[in-house]
Amino acid sequence: MLAVIATGGKQYLVKTGDTLKIEKLLKTEGEKFAFDKILLTANDDGSDVKVGAPYLDGVTLSASVVKQGKGRTIRVEKFKRKVRYHKVHGQRQRFTEVKIG
Repeated sequence: MLAVIATGGKQYLVKTGDTLKIEKLLKTEGEKFAFDKILLTANDDGSDVKVGAPYLDGVTLSASVVKQGKGRTIRVEKFKRKVRYHKVHGQRQRFTEVKIG
């Protein structure tokens, strides 16, 4: 089964058994939950396509949390020439890794 879900301001195309990293959710590791913002569902061969307007009513997709973590460091640098201004800032985005199914 294929589905397009919306979470964290982004849309993801997922299949049963996929693992993906999404924006941080306030869930614990091993906890099961359901996505309720489903935009599209279809069979693996592309038949029986259902499209929501904007979401499908009464359709949920179960998932479980694999782990919580932080991504790699992203460096942000501010620099102004001739005034000796230089500042470096690092940030690590938090994520939740979930398994669909």
